[in-house]
Amino acid sequence: MNPSILQRRLVDVAERVKKVRAELAVTEEQLAFLEEEADEARLRALVSETPIGDVEARDARRHADALARQREALLRTVAELVREQDRLLDRMSAELSAQ
Repeated sequence: MNPSILQRRLVDVAERVKKVRAELAVTEEQLAFLEEEADEARLRALVSETPIGDVEARDARRHADALARQREALLRTVAELVREQDRLLDRMSAELSAQ
């Protein structure tokens, strides 16, 4: 493969890693907040012993769980992109060694 194409692909993957990691950082901050909110809502529901409190606690937990799933998906994406980056670097190294 043309070295300039490999370099462009490598730069593209590196940019994608950077963007996904930034999104992951934001998601982790949001998740920490939502986890705290879900815990507080659960405690309020226990104290109030009302159906509304239970509904609010379940809703807060659902939101936190959904964001946790998004976080896991972002972690998988970062791992895949890093593997792709490693493959490209290995390929580039092999082609340079062959010259």
